[in-house]
Amino acid sequence: MTKIILIGGFLGSGKTTLLGDVAKRLTAKGHKVGLITNDQTADLVDTKLLEAGALNVSEVHGSCFCCNFDGFIDAIQSLLKQGAEIIVAEPVGSCTDLSATIVNPLKKFHPEWDVAPLTVLADPHRFLEVFSNVPSKVDPDALYIQKIQLEEADRIAVNKADTLTKTDKEQILVLLKTAYPDKKTGLISAKTGEGIDAWLADIQSSNDAGTTIAEVDYDKYAHGEAVLGWLNATATVSGGTVDAAAKLQTLLTDFQNELRKVNSEVGHVKALYGNAAGNLTALDGVVDVREIPPAKSASVVFNARVQTSPETLERTVRDLFAKHGLKVETLKCLMPGRPNPTHRFSK
Repeated sequence: MTKIILIGGFLGSGKTTLLGDVAKRLTAKGHKVGLITNDQTADLVDTKLLEAGALNVSEVHGSCFCCNFDGFIDAIQSLLKQGAEIIVAEPVGSCTDLSATIVNPLKKFHPEWDVAPLTVLADPHRFLEVFSNVPSKVDPDALYIQKIQLEEADRIAVNKADTLTKTDKEQILVLLKTAYPDKKTGLISAKTGEGIDAWLADIQSSNDAGTTIAEVDYDKYAHGEAVLGWLNATATVSGGTVDAAAKLQTLLTDFQNELRKVNSEVGHVKALYGNAAGNLTALDGVVDVREIPPAKSASVVFNARVQTSPETLERTVRDLFAKHGLKVETLKCLMPGRPNPTHRFSK
């Protein structure tokens, strides 16, 4: 049977890194793997990053999987026609209620597919903001989304274990055991591979998908998404050969500094600049830039989810691009609308 693996989790939790790692591990074992990315609009960094790794990727944009269930099914079927045996998909990071709107509808309407337990990935520092007294700049309703994501999960994996101290790890494991005594939980690192094989073996051999449907306050859920400005843009680079990694480091650092002036918390910022990829997952976080396979052209792809109005976010990015000599090709900036799932199961 075709295996469908869903990996949810809030913005910045590391879903795309995990998708790429899982695909490579499964491919090395002889499986044909298809990946599905998801976003509110086109020009998604995630898709281009995964494609740069020579992976087979389909993108569902314009709406989340839950509000465009038919589009999600079309993407699955397209990959199956291309020979995929295992489909790994990442829903939009600000989406929750996945068990009720995606997992259980998949089980009901497509019994010919084998749906894996729903895994929710969590950034360790965001996790501590939700479950301890760590101060947070994140709007309470956005934290509410993260809490519901964890409540409905069949598996919880707190990512980025490689960044944590022994004390941090012990604290998180205690919080996981206390909050979710009946769930399989643990620490992993999509970057180093820690814990990935054990988690992957578990979800491939288990059939307890969609066992928990959470009670969701859709007003709080809608507001938690609406506090974020959501921008996807592309731009062309003028001039000759440049050090792409250095340019991207400066670009993202300047953007971070502009956001700090108005104290706008970051959900996630991702960017591609030629043969460099970079990201920022918190206002006070570290700008991370790395080299990737060279792109066909020296273009910039920029995705930003920031706790500010779309108008302010767009103005800030346009000014940033102008400062760095980047010519905007496409730019879409929006506030996510109220979730309106195609299906919602109550049990």
